[in-house]
Amino acid sequence: MEKPQHKSRGKGSSLALRLVSAAVLIPLVVGSVLLGGWWLTGFIAIFAALAGWELARIFEKGGYHPWTLFVPLGCATLVMIRFLTSFDGSSAFLGGLGLVAIAFHTIAFERGIKTSATDFLITIGSIFYVGWLVAYIVSIRQIEGGQFWTLLILLAIALADAGAFFIGSAIGKHKMMPVVSPKKSWEGYLGGILVGTLVAAGFALWFHSFVPAITWQKGFLLGVIVSVICPMGDFGESMLKRQFGQKDSSQLIPGHGGFLDRIDSYLWAAILGFYFVTWFLI
Repeated sequence: MEKPQHKSRGKGSSLALRLVSAAVLIPLVVGSVLLGGWWLTGFIAIFAALAGWELARIFEKGGYHPWTLFVPLGCATLVMIRFLTSFDGSSAFLGGLGLVAIAFHTIAFERGIKTSATDFLITIGSIFYVGWLVAYIVSIRQIEGGQFWTLLILLAIALADAGAFFIGSAIGKHKMMPVVSPKKSWEGYLGGILVGTLVAAGFALWFHSFVPAITWQKGFLLGVIVSVICPMGDFGESMLKRQFGQKDSSQLIPGHGGFLDRIDSYLWAAILGFYFVTWFLI
């Protein structure tokens, strides 16, 4: 009789931690998006640096030797250069990072690190996957009406994630990818799509009074795109952790794991949202 009670308390405690962390993070995210400029850029750069460090550490614990200090620095700098120079400067910087990284790992190989070829790809791949993709949030903010487009995309994926979590926890029975992520169910996934789509349409209806280009129909379409495709970001990160037997990327965010755990779906939402908005919606 006591064992289930202990388990229940554990679940309740975990949920409480998730809610407390969310209560701290949500105002920071919304405030930085509304303020824009260096407020948003600095916030995203810090998030990117910590997520990049966690990703490099996952591979390091798996027996590889990425340039662990270079990855977070590269991620954060890519975000800042995207803000300052848009895509031209950040593309040039990413190319330069590749040259510096291969030089570093070539020297490491000469000194006896036999995984250096793979380590180079991990280093540059980590910087690209985290730093380049998350910088699209900064790019969205820079378009006309960008603060509301950014909020719309972030709210859609955040509440789709939340909907999937709560609906999946309540009624989830059919597993989507039991090897990659055993707790994710089709019921939760479909619930997340429903919540994300309706939320995006509802907020778009509200945001229309601030940005006429945002309509509930566009919000609905954006919500569908984000909530249908972006959960793959979560599965992708789970694949990376599961290969090396890790549950979370770190324990830096109580109840949520690490920064990479928190940002995984947003990496997909950022790039998909940017191009969908700029190519089709405005």
